[in-house]
Amino acid sequence: MTEPTVEPWAIRETSLDPLRLAQWESVLSLSNGHIGLRGNLDEGEPHGIPGTYLNSFYESRPLPYAESGYGFPESGQTLINVTNGKLIRLLVDDEPFDVRYGTLHHHERVLDLRAGVLTREVDWTSPVGRRVKVRSRRLVSFTHRAIAAFEYEVEAVDTDLRVIVQSELLANEAQPMVAADPRVAAALDKPLEPLEHITEDHTALIAHRTRASGLTMVAGMHHDTEAPGRVQYEVGCQPDWGRATITSVLHPGEKLRLIKLVAYGWSSNRTLPSLRDQVVAALAGARYTGFDGLVDEQRKFLDDFWHSADVEVDGDPELQQAVRFALFHVLQSSARAERRCISAKGLTGPGYDGHTFWDTEGFVLPVLTYTHPPAAADALRWRHSTLGLAKERATALGLRGAAFPWRTIRGQECSGYWPAGTAAFHINADIADAVIRYRTVTGDDSLEEHCGTEILVETARLWMSIGHHDRHGRWHIYGVTGPDEYSALANDNVFTNLMAARNLREAADAVERNPELRGEFEVTDEEIAGWRIAADEVHVPYDKEMGVHEQSDGFTRFPEWDFEASRNSYPLLLTTPYFDLYRRQVIKQADLVLAMHWAGDHFTDEQKARNVDYYERRTVRDSSLSACTQAVLAAEVGQLELALEYASEAAMVDLRDLNHNTGDGLHMASLAGAWIALVCGFGGLRDHGGELALDPALPPGIDRLRFRIRWQGARLQVTVTHQEVTYEVDGGTVKLKHAGRALEISEPVTVRLTERTAAYPRPEQPAGREPVTAARRSARQEQSEAVAGS
Repeated sequence: MTEPTVEPWAIRETSLDPLRLAQWESVLSLSNGHIGLRGNLDEGEPHGIPGTYLNSFYESRPLPYAESGYGFPESGQTLINVTNGKLIRLLVDDEPFDVRYGTLHHHERVLDLRAGVLTREVDWTSPVGRRVKVRSRRLVSFTHRAIAAFEYEVEAVDTDLRVIVQSELLANEAQPMVAADPRVAAALDKPLEPLEHITEDHTALIAHRTRASGLTMVAGMHHDTEAPGRVQYEVGCQPDWGRATITSVLHPGEKLRLIKLVAYGWSSNRTLPSLRDQVVAALAGARYTGFDGLVDEQRKFLDDFWHSADVEVDGDPELQQAVRFALFHVLQSSARAERRCISAKGLTGPGYDGHTFWDTEGFVLPVLTYTHPPAAADALRWRHSTLGLAKERATALGLRGAAFPWRTIRGQECSGYWPAGTAAFHINADIADAVIRYRTVTGDDSLEEHCGTEILVETARLWMSIGHHDRHGRWHIYGVTGPDEYSALANDNVFTNLMAARNLREAADAVERNPELRGEFEVTDEEIAGWRIAADEVHVPYDKEMGVHEQSDGFTRFPEWDFEASRNSYPLLLTTPYFDLYRRQVIKQADLVLAMHWAGDHFTDEQKARNVDYYERRTVRDSSLSACTQAVLAAEVGQLELALEYASEAAMVDLRDLNHNTGDGLHMASLAGAWIALVCGFGGLRDHGGELALDPALPPGIDRLRFRIRWQGARLQVTVTHQEVTYEVDGGTVKLKHAGRALEISEPVTVRLTERTAAYPRPEQPAGREPVTAARRSARQEQSEAVAGS
């Protein structure tokens, strides 16, 4: 992938690489959590993957099995490419503007992370010698949820030109092959059935319904045009397209400016007239605000966000750019989702069928809870809206309580592979943990009262029906899959057991805080007592001979994996039978190490150091979720340089296309992990037991780290250097623990830092799985030394 220039507040593509279109389309995506636009060129061609998405607007499709089984999901859900409103085509004296032909003198696109606007500038000469400059700006509004807005400007350079601009809505756009199975491909081919199409003045609307899922959507567009001379405007509609055609003649130096407003509305319940009126009203509101007003509102929204969320990294400009890019896209994935899911790719591409996983509650929501709490609350309310389906799923599995789906859009289980899907019951504790964290960090009890307690109760009931007490009273959970998907159907996975125990304790506490809900949820004293006993007696496997915790029972006695023989075979899931992976000491992603982050109060410092040393050598990071967690624990045990390499890997996964799949969409959890690695790793942020704790330490290569978080209504700013940390508060007083020492912050407080040292030498990684960014950093250092030496 052609790499962007390194800038603190922008992502800049300085030339167009036809072989990397899909990657740049993902990187330059715009979204507000409701509407998502891939960074396709205005004219639509060439493209990697065309993409316009509405959150949770999906089509149902078959889930084919070679052999079916009881409890297997029967249908899947796939986020579909909806009506494309980005298209603005240009003809210059009858020659289509197409960067593949003629002469491209200049092509640049810039994603401004403070403005929330994507700008494009092009200088092009047609095959017959007609030269034009094209400048466009686009945004997906944070303040007008249903609106995307476009400014398109054409300038004649050195001769009179007739320019024709065609602005379109296009449904059932041709897509790359999405599935090898013909049954799935057929369900997703042209999934939108036309309902109506309307034109009026400068406005066009087209409406469609999905064939199987029965969702209805309306897309509408409106245009305003400015030009020095006469302008001819025509508008037309057909079932699958709407088109406005604007014609004018420009003299050298003259410009035609087009403002295009696009609105979307969809529902599974509301009538077509209602949706049509919604779209017309959204367009009217956007017209009233105007394009420049939309740009101003966008900047103000982002100014407010950055005031409480920005992370400053002095000494590493690449990491600085990457963490802001990451935060921007995490915000885009969620800001106006409003009780719909946050998917693993956000609304940036078709990867994972648009599904949400445990990644959302485990990685994305912690970031949002500390930086933009309303989006975290909306995501949890969405989960609660699917609780009925989760209870039905539990009943189908012969369990009590609620079994939330491993992957879904609407709430039904869509995973067709049991060992790495339904068996990963830890997702239920992950959701519960997000509920707990929201109350802890915000101090807001209303979410717990309205929906959080019910989630905690029903997930606690699930754990009690999965787990069991042995004859000695110890509580176990057998036959489940933890975060490491190379160790499926394990007994007593430490992460799962500790998170389930927390779920049980917090459910008991929530019910006791909200006694008026006990009758509604039919919670008895005996049930609460059972939750507390199970949590207190949870079994945590530990290998006394090795001096490390077992990821799951017996893990340290499994045969070792031959990593040298696998050096060129990663990711292993594409080259190795799962049967072989499941019975050896090879780890796809942080699992026991993740337990030490999320439930770190259950481990001593010595245990953490020994566990990191042991599991680092066996973790291959075949998941983008792993690097940030390894960064956090490496920092905690004093492996600060290794932590920086992992933090950079998490942050750079999409900007540098490290996994060679950014074209399918961005990795939201890894982007959230960039914040986690910096703030929880080098900032030492923890919230165990409802207390805010920080214990900062910086690695060589970062001179200063500053971050902001929200804590119970206040804004805390933390500034870390190698010598000291300064805590400053806006809007109240914050109680925290610094390296175990209680502080009450109302005025700036500066504390000297002690040097953090590692108890063990830097651990090796499996052959071929060193941090991806380590080699890049070495190359840059050598280059800098060479320049200095010359």
